[in-house]
Amino acid sequence: AGQTARSRQHHPRRSGSGHGRGLHRRLARRRRVHVHQPPAGPAAPRQGQRPGRAGAAPTGGRGAGGGFMFINLKPATQRTDKGSAVIARLRPQLARVTGIAIFLNPVQDLRMGGRSSNSTYQYTLKSDNVADLRLWATRLADAMKQQQALVEVDTDQQENGIESYVQVDKDSASRLGITSRDIDSALYNAFGQRQVATIYGELNQYRVIMGVAPQFTRSPESLKDIYVPSRLPAGLAPPSAPSAVAAPAAPASTGPVNPGLRDQATGSPVSSSARTMVPLAAIAKFSERPTASSVNHQDAELATTVSFNLAEGSTLADGQAAVRGAEASIGMPINVRGSFQGTARAAQESQQEQPMLILAAIVVIYIVLGILYESLVHPITVLSTLPSAGVGAVLALMLFKLDFSIMALIGLFLLIGIVKKNAILIIDFALDAERSRGLSPVQAVREACLLRFRPILMTTLAAILGALPLVIGFGEGAELRRPLGIAIIGGLVASQLLTLLTTPVVYLLLDKLRRRSPQERELRRQHDQPLPA
Repeated sequence: AGQTARSRQHHPRRSGSGHGRGLHRRLARRRRVHVHQPPAGPAAPRQGQRPGRAGAAPTGGRGAGGGFMFINLKPATQRTDKGSAVIARLRPQLARVTGIAIFLNPVQDLRMGGRSSNSTYQYTLKSDNVADLRLWATRLADAMKQQQALVEVDTDQQENGIESYVQVDKDSASRLGITSRDIDSALYNAFGQRQVATIYGELNQYRVIMGVAPQFTRSPESLKDIYVPSRLPAGLAPPSAPSAVAAPAAPASTGPVNPGLRDQATGSPVSSSARTMVPLAAIAKFSERPTASSVNHQDAELATTVSFNLAEGSTLADGQAAVRGAEASIGMPINVRGSFQGTARAAQESQQEQPMLILAAIVVIYIVLGILYESLVHPITVLSTLPSAGVGAVLALMLFKLDFSIMALIGLFLLIGIVKKNAILIIDFALDAERSRGLSPVQAVREACLLRFRPILMTTLAAILGALPLVIGFGEGAELRRPLGIAIIGGLVASQLLTLLTTPVVYLLLDKLRRRSPQERELRRQHDQPLPA
């Protein structure tokens, strides 16, 4: 993610060919800003463009009237700034480019679900009411823009569409024997791609779709040519004017022309002759009004996604807390629900699962050690070394200003297996000395610490040297592996310094508690009782 940066921008939708030329001019201005940045190479041109022109083109994707551009950074060995630092420096300069909305995102080699959005992280609102959803999505986005941890907040609501609204005069329709269902059926027959039949062949089957000719779907004026069947007798229905959709030249008949067209109430065939068809314009008025160009759904509910990026120096946990704070500040109603999606949701689920995974690993280790030592107490001595390793790993990550990422969690799991060897080496030797040579616990653990110090030190140094390349490595993916190495080394150093002091203390304390138990006293009494002569 630190090698390549991707920027995507969307422009308000306009009609006409001048919009594309204007977008190219604005993107060319962006490109001039990019190429003057020291860590960035030239903007990569899109396929089909001549070198030297703006490396962007209008797209017909989710945001109509938008374009995108790729900026390739120099190799990591030739620059000192990370991709996030380059993006942070570009944002204030690109904000001066007017007439265009700009979103800068580092290229993610691995994206975990979610929708296509202008920013990296996503928060999705769901509701059963589209008006409430639009209102509260806008309010939430405005509240998120006030959060210092969030930048480039955007929603996928594209309010640049136009819908044709049919307002039916119910009184006129009722006098002509026309119901709302009849009008809905007529409009669906014309524009809804209704499947009316299936043609079965030897190797395939073909669906027969009913609809008006394509030239009548290009303008709302075609609504005036739609005819609706009337239930009145042929002599009482008003005469229909000639139309390109319902051809009056067909011979009139009192019988049904299409037996498949039936009354929804009675099930009887409805006559579709010209003398019983009523123009839709005679019973309805047509108007146009703005609307969303698309309506998204998720889990069978209306959904709107608010995307955001993180400000420089902010972690994903800070961003999630900022989103929750913005949501709480506006007081959303109960019928509008929100949740993180994509990468943010995967990170949230990972954070929720981390404690359970660590607890499961500790339980398995305790069971194995209990079987090994045939004791319920001594495995606790081994597990007492884990807190020092965990604290050392967290302190090392904080020292180098790194997040507790998935790689750091993997390093913590590795530490759970590595740092136990210090206590195991000491306890094995001490138990053997007690059982075979009859030494007291104090003498046995002291001798174990003295004789096992060198093996403990050498194995720790070997593990640290093995993790050192993860910390100082270069090239592709080095930034991903660095938290793993730092967590391992930090945990090993802290464990090495503390376990040689804490392990003997915990061993003697638990041994004293074990000897005080009634079962242990009874075993010692039977062991000390002399054998009969």
